[in-house]
Amino acid sequence: MGGHPVSVSYGRGHLPIDLPSGAVPTVIRKRPLPKIADPQGAVETALEAPIDAAPLSELARGRKSACILICDITRPVPNRLFLGPMVRTMTAAGIPQDAIVILIATGLHRPNLGEELAELIGDPWVLENIRIVNHDARDEAAHIDLGVTPTRGTPVKLDRLLVEADLRIATGLVEPHFMAGWSGGRKVVAPGVAHHETIRTFHSARFMEDPLAVQCNLVGNPLHEEQLQIVRKLGEIYALNTVLDEERDLVCVTFGEIIASHAAAVDFVSDATRISVPHKFSTVVTSSAGYPLDKTYYQTIKGMVTPIDILAPGGTLIMVSECSAGFGSPEFREAQERLVELGPEHFLATLTAKSLAEIDEWQTEMQLKPMRVGWIELYTTGLAGDDRRLTGVGMIDDIGAAIARSIARSGDPRVAVIPEGPYVIPQTA
Repeated sequence: MGGHPVSVSYGRGHLPIDLPSGAVPTVIRKRPLPKIADPQGAVETALEAPIDAAPLSELARGRKSACILICDITRPVPNRLFLGPMVRTMTAAGIPQDAIVILIATGLHRPNLGEELAELIGDPWVLENIRIVNHDARDEAAHIDLGVTPTRGTPVKLDRLLVEADLRIATGLVEPHFMAGWSGGRKVVAPGVAHHETIRTFHSARFMEDPLAVQCNLVGNPLHEEQLQIVRKLGEIYALNTVLDEERDLVCVTFGEIIASHAAAVDFVSDATRISVPHKFSTVVTSSAGYPLDKTYYQTIKGMVTPIDILAPGGTLIMVSECSAGFGSPEFREAQERLVELGPEHFLATLTAKSLAEIDEWQTEMQLKPMRVGWIELYTTGLAGDDRRLTGVGMIDDIGAAIARSIARSGDPRVAVIPEGPYVIPQTA
């Protein structure tokens, strides 16, 4: 087709896209942030100069046990940079090595095991020497009931390993999140290591359909407000937050009291992530940010939601996602089956009466948001057969041809290309 060569994140690399001749591309990226020259040094500095807290070496002194929360494999958190230094600081301060547990904040996702676990931990010494547990939201005995949140009455049941630990630390990645505003910090606690009733309550339509439950917004966001109240019920807890650039290199690390250290990381990345564009586009090409977020169709939906502010009504959103691990959970598949059978309006009607969402149906609910604006098309090499039908969107095998069709339909040659998908939030000025 011979137009402008551009590429978007796809799997562990990039997928080149040949735009049709006559297309006028606007490539939308995060503003560049300076890379940290010595990431290991930056982590150690953060641990010794925290926000609203004593240094980790002091926090650990006199504690009998510790629990470190880490995100699951769906987030590219650079755990290899900080788990070793954290554990060694704790043991040097007197916490017995066998009294330290790393708890994987799976939420309601599947456990991370084997090679995946080794990749997730990233530090062979930690993998061999420290107890590592996958959170199981369905295991009743593994949770402690802390009552309900004061504002909306969300049941607060959290993993016993975290609640009973003498020293608690959450770790994660701060990036735009299509419901909770920003990931990281308090989100690693809930839904990360919460009981399924807690998760299903604040993933119900009462929360999800709230106009303030959107990316990059924390003010009045009901999910964020509930998460803060859950963290306060838990009590003393600290967090290490990271920010990565498009090459997945470290550009910011904060450590300290969980709410304050998260707020500092959000302040750092916010302006670089929200990108103002002058007008809406009838054709938007975006990605699921590549591996690991584009491993499943379930996670791919995030990339469909984040650009809808710049998608013209009736326009075409072309989604590029490898889906190397396939569709998603059986529960998500059931929700998509209902969407395809009932159609968007009737599917939503089945949700609004519930106080407890069915597991993973909230992701299908989020897919309704871009469907209300325009037409979605998906390019993937990871889905086949019935999986393609259950996406509920149009399937394409030639991205360039799909762009040409969209331009012909709209009569507008302007095409927005978002290489890093949901990690970039374009907004019309």
